[in-house]
Amino acid sequence: MKNNYQILRKAILILSFGLLCNQGILLADELLVGVSSIDITPQLPVALDGQFHLRIAKTIETPLTANVIALESKSDSSAGDIAIMVSADVVGIPVDALMKIRELVKSSISDLDVNKIFINAVHTHTAPVLVNKNTWGYAIPKEGVTQPEEYMEMFTNRIAEAIIKAWNDRKPGIVSWGLSHAAIAYSRRTVYADGTAAMYGKTDRPDFRNMEGIENHDVNTLFFWNKSGKLVATAVDIPCTAQEVEGRSAVNADYIHPVRERLKKRFGPDLVVLGWIGASGDQSPRPLYRQAAEERMIKLRNLERIDEIARRICIAVEEAYETVEQDRHEDVILVHRVESITLPLRIVTKQECDISRDEFEKADALIKADPRAADQQLARRNWNLSVVERYNSQKSNKNQTMQSEIHVLRLGDIAICTNGFELFTDYGLRIEAQSKALQTFIIQLTGPGTYLPTAKAVAGGGYSAVAQSSIVGPDGGQILVDETVRLMNDMFVPASR
Repeated sequence: MKNNYQILRKAILILSFGLLCNQGILLADELLVGVSSIDITPQLPVALDGQFHLRIAKTIETPLTANVIALESKSDSSAGDIAIMVSADVVGIPVDALMKIRELVKSSISDLDVNKIFINAVHTHTAPVLVNKNTWGYAIPKEGVTQPEEYMEMFTNRIAEAIIKAWNDRKPGIVSWGLSHAAIAYSRRTVYADGTAAMYGKTDRPDFRNMEGIENHDVNTLFFWNKSGKLVATAVDIPCTAQEVEGRSAVNADYIHPVRERLKKRFGPDLVVLGWIGASGDQSPRPLYRQAAEERMIKLRNLERIDEIARRICIAVEEAYETVEQDRHEDVILVHRVESITLPLRIVTKQECDISRDEFEKADALIKADPRAADQQLARRNWNLSVVERYNSQKSNKNQTMQSEIHVLRLGDIAICTNGFELFTDYGLRIEAQSKALQTFIIQLTGPGTYLPTAKAVAGGGYSAVAQSSIVGPDGGQILVDETVRLMNDMFVPASR
C-alpha cells in the first residue's frame, strides 16, 4: 500500500507540474552547483590578438584562466534544466572553438545537452590569436612561435576538461544575487560640432560637443555557496571590456586578474570567479577627460590604474555580498532557452566600399613593396578587403542574413542574457528596461565579437561604427533586443516583476 501511495503521489505531482507549466507558472527546484577553474596560459612566444599590428609576446604578466559554473535544477517531479557557463580570458570566442568544446564534452558525457554550454570572452587584447583567418589575419612567423591552431587545440581541450570536472562535481548549492555600482566604464566615442564621432577622440578640441553614449556603472553579481555555507563561486558582470593594458606585448588577463586575486584573498583561494562583460561596445575603462584628477588620486593611493579598477570592482562586489549574504536561495527556478536567431547583414554602401577599396589598395601596395610591412598592414588590408567582398556579394542578394546564437536564463528572480557581439551600451539598456526580471545580467562576447553599433553611432562614423567594424547593423541590433526580451519575459509571470 505504501508503495502504491508513493507512486500515486508522484504521478499527481508530475501532472500538477505539467499543468502549472502550461499556465506559465514555474516551480522552484533544488539547485545543484559545480565549479572549476583551469589554466589556459599559452606557451611562449605567442602572437597576441586585438590590435591591427602584429605583437609577439615573450613574457607572461598574468596567467590566463577559464572559469566554469555548472548548474542543474533537480526535483522528484521533473528533469529540471541545466546551464554551463564559462568565462575565458581571451579576445573572442570563435564559433569553431565553441563547437569543438561541445563535441569534446559530449564524447565524455553522452547524455548532457551540450547546447546549454555558453562561453564568453573578457576581451582582453593581450591574449593569443585563436584563429588567423584572412578576414583579419596577422603575418605570424611559421617557426619559433606558438601557432593559432596549436593554441586553439589547447584552449578547447582544457575548457572541455574544466566543464567535465565542474559537471561531475556538482552538489546541492545555494545562490544569491546582488547589485552595486562602480565607475569603471567610460564612453569612448566623442562627438563633434559637425556631427562626426571618433573612438578615443580628443575632448579638449573647441568643436567637442559630447560623449555619444550613456555610461553604465552597474556591477551585477551572483554568489554561489555549498551547503556548508562556503562561498565557492561568484560571477561579476561589468559593462566594460577588459582593455586597460590592451597595447602591451605581453600575455595579460587585464583587470579581471587583479579582481580575481583580491576576491580570492577576501573569500578563499579556491573561489572561482567568472568575469562577465555587459553590453559595452562603446565603453572602455579609460576616461577621456578629467584624467589628471583621476591619475592624482590613483598615485596618492600608491596604485597602478589596473589595480585601481580592481579596487573599485571589489568594493562593489563586497558591498553586494554583505547586503545579500543572508538572502540565500536553495530552491530556485532554473530555465534555460537557447535560440539561433536570424539577423540581417549590414548593407554596405558604394561610398563605404570605395573608401575600403582605397584603404585596401594602399595597404596591399605597402606589403608588396616591402613584405616586412605585413606586420603593420596585413590586418588593416584584410579588414578593408572584407567590406569590398561584402559589397560585391550583396549585389546579387541584398537580403543576406546570419545566424546568431543567444542564451536566455531565468535563475530565481534574475535573468541572464547572452549575445556574441561587442554590443553598444544602448542595446543593453533597452533589454534591461523591458525586462520583467528583478535583475538582468547581460553577457556579450559569447561569440567572435564584432561590433554592433547603434543608428546614431553609424551616423557619426568612426572606428567601431563603420562598415569594416560591424557585420550586423542597427536594424539587426533591434531584432536581437526584441528576441532576447521575448524569450526572457516568457519566463516570468507578471507577479514576479
